Amino acid sequence: MGSATHEQSKQSGLMLAALGVVYGDIGTSPLYTLRECLNGHIPLPINAENVFGMLSLIFWGLMLVVSLKYVIIVLRADNRGEGGILALLALALRQMKTGSRRAMILTALGIFGAALFYGDSMITPAISVLSALEGIGIVSHTFDPYIIPITIAVLVGLFAMQRHGTASVGKLFGPVMLLWFSVLGVLGGWQIVQNPTVLHALNPYYALQFVVDNPKQAFVLLGAVVLALTGAEALYADMGHFGRPAISRAWFSLVLPALTLNYFGQGALLLADPTTIKNPFFLLAPGWGLVPLVVLATIATVIASQAVISGAYSMTNQAVHLGFSPRMDIQHTSETEKGQIYMPGINWFLLVAVILLVLGFRSSGALASAYGFAVVCTMLITTILAFAVFGHIFSGWRKWLVCGALVVLLVIDSLLFSANVLKIAEGGWFPLLIGLVAFTLMMTWKRGRALLYERLLAGELPLEGFVESLESSPPTRVEGVAVFMTASTDSVPHALLHNLKHNKVLHEQVVFLSIKTADIPFVSKRERVIVRRLGDTFFQIIATYGFKEDQSVPEVLAQVEALQAELHFDPMQTSFFLSRETIVEAKYPAMSFWRRKIFSLMNRNATRATQFFKIPPNRVVEMGTQVEL
Repeated sequence: MGSATHEQSKQSGLMLAALGVVYGDIGTSPLYTLRECLNGHIPLPINAENVFGMLSLIFWGLMLVVSLKYVIIVLRADNRGEGGILALLALALRQMKTGSRRAMILTALGIFGAALFYGDSMITPAISVLSALEGIGIVSHTFDPYIIPITIAVLVGLFAMQRHGTASVGKLFGPVMLLWFSVLGVLGGWQIVQNPTVLHALNPYYALQFVVDNPKQAFVLLGAVVLALTGAEALYADMGHFGRPAISRAWFSLVLPALTLNYFGQGALLLADPTTIKNPFFLLAPGWGLVPLVVLATIATVIASQAVISGAYSMTNQAVHLGFSPRMDIQHTSETEKGQIYMPGINWFLLVAVILLVLGFRSSGALASAYGFAVVCTMLITTILAFAVFGHIFSGWRKWLVCGALVVLLVIDSLLFSANVLKIAEGGWFPLLIGLVAFTLMMTWKRGRALLYERLLAGELPLEGFVESLESSPPTRVEGVAVFMTASTDSVPHALLHNLKHNKVLHEQVVFLSIKTADIPFVSKRERVIVRRLGDTFFQIIATYGFKEDQSVPEVLAQVEALQAELHFDPMQTSFFLSRETIVEAKYPAMSFWRRKIFSLMNRNATRATQFFKIPPNRVVEMGTQVEL
């Protein structure tokens, strides 16, 4: 009995935490979605037919895209408990031959989907905080000139606090969002009680009827309907933090009912008073509750923005470990939670971009034109990758059932994508541009590192025969242990050849250390390290980390000492030898001029290996080498 009670308490805690992290973005969508659907790009007459039609489209979008696709289907595709588009990509690639045409296409799609997340992580804080503070204008229009400055001040404060970590603030996220969703439900429910006929819109007939009667308008307005679905990708991306049960229970028990009540409550208000279309969300509240609602909405949008910012850190961290980004400065803000990290370069870049968005668009309505395109692209890519994964996970009738559902969802995603293409000229170009730039940088880095590895490998000697020759006729040996960092496990590191050429000495013990990244998020400690003896004084260590783990050389060496009694890494007797490559133009270049320049710049500005791998900097010897590309 006690065990069952403890498990229920644990699940309740996870559900509460999920409210604060997972559902912040989609939970703040009612601030602007229905207003943009009825009064945005194509203003519609506020009558029962149009209100019922838009409410039905929003409700069935939530049911099909969020509930069916993400909560019921995609959450089942977990990579050792982890989710997100990069985790899904790793799962999909595991089912096919490395280097095949299909694998290359899926890799490009997955990386492009990940790159688009950066555009989303810029627009979300801007539109969320701006839409919340626009409620001030409902209190009094005298405050209108202060909306932009206050928005920028809130955003600067949000990004400035990132370096302190979110552990302490994060404890408040769940309870605040629980209050937020409760308020959403109560405000909407009160209006529904006064005008219950709005519940007719639960019938999909009204959505279909609206599409049949207004096919061109309905197609364009799908670009506004998608605003209700933003944040759906977070359900899958944050699965590793909370688990599928907590996320799905929170959705069906609280988030979906609260969102439905609020959207339908806004619809009931519009049917009673069409003039409330100027801001139907804030006008749900009675006069005395308007100011508290603006304050609560601002806090909720800050929480929604926090989740997206943290997601940008996590995405970049995964890209670094998977080889799609150069090493970056990653700071941990919690001693107990590995997932809580801070990346200064990403943080300040996002802040500048968000402020420029606020100053450039100046209203949540204008930003709504830019918002949604990146989200829909990622949703479409997720569905395509899901086909590759679920074709192998299920068999028999289950496979056909899931694939049939994915076909329907692919059609829906394609329609949403097509409708959002119309937004490109009105602001959608911004997240697309950011995504294309990020995609180009990531693929250039991946290609450049592959070519660099090929060039270095071509000039290296086989490890096995080289070790035998050194042991049979060794040079002068000196005290201590030499650790040579190398990407290859079967060839001699350039740093060792340079050391022998210039210093003509060899340490008493020589260790070749290779650190690999697996296509899984975490690797257990017992599977982390492999130690091979290559000779009397030569050893090889291969350490494998997951793509969400920090790589630490001291941690690896400490584990090796416990496995291999002959190896002892005294900090004062251990030297680390690393190669540092300089890129120069080859006679017959393997990369175009502009890509080589970009790769060279990224290579020069990458975080030093000593800092990234946590190697004591006063024990490092770097051997330079020029590589032609």
